[in-house]
Amino acid sequence: MIKKIRLTIQYDGTNYLGWQRQPKGKTIAGTIETALKKITGEDVTLIGSGRTDSGVHALKQTAAFTTSSAHEPDVFMKALNSTLPFDIKITTAATAALNFHPQYDAKSKTYFYLIYNSEVLSPFFYRYCCHLKRPLDIIKMTDAAQCFIGKKDFKSFTASDSDIKTTVREIFSLNITVMEHVELFGTMIDGDFIKITITANGFLRHMVRNIVGTLVDAGYGKVDTLKVIEIINGCDRTLAGKTMPAKGLFLEDVFY
Repeated sequence: MIKKIRLTIQYDGTNYLGWQRQPKGKTIAGTIETALKKITGEDVTLIGSGRTDSGVHALKQTAAFTTSSAHEPDVFMKALNSTLPFDIKITTAATAALNFHPQYDAKSKTYFYLIYNSEVLSPFFYRYCCHLKRPLDIIKMTDAAQCFIGKKDFKSFTASDSDIKTTVREIFSLNITVMEHVELFGTMIDGDFIKITITANGFLRHMVRNIVGTLVDAGYGKVDTLKVIEIINGCDRTLAGKTMPAKGLFLEDVFY
């Protein structure tokens, strides 16, 4: 009997060419699909909630696959975690309705981007932060962030080679949080962390990293709120800020 298994996946994307299987190179989905074939003997296609780019991390990626295997979800979870490499782990597994689709059924997603805004970057965070030594003006960034809230055409913030049908998305919230320390291993690591959290009904390729690049421009006084509005309305990728490094980006959660 065919059934569908839903997974929640956590991964460090540093060593991978993104989520989607590719003809050459190691990917998250490809690695999990290879592990599933060892477990089931089937050529399994793993569908995710979205495609994270090369180097992007995830705390709660949702994915699903169909199988005729008799294994229960908890068996899949244990078998996968014993087979997968150290930087990809399954945190939950459950049976889902056969018509469940991780991408099309998602109501919203939350990503966050982490910046370390200080002279010396802690060696424990170099894989997970974008390091900017020059101080950013958080007030200017926060003002600029409000321009992105709502349903808008985000063509200025998608990859220039994207062939997506529509570039209209709705951002529900965009928050900038300054943290003077982060807890790690039961102790506090001091630093100047800036966390930019965005929740939307969907995201375009590079959208978060391009928005953050524009917010960084605002933080350095290169653009103001009027200019940001002009960039959004211009629907031209060349107007917006640079694409920030992938290592600071995390898929935090997917909501259904």
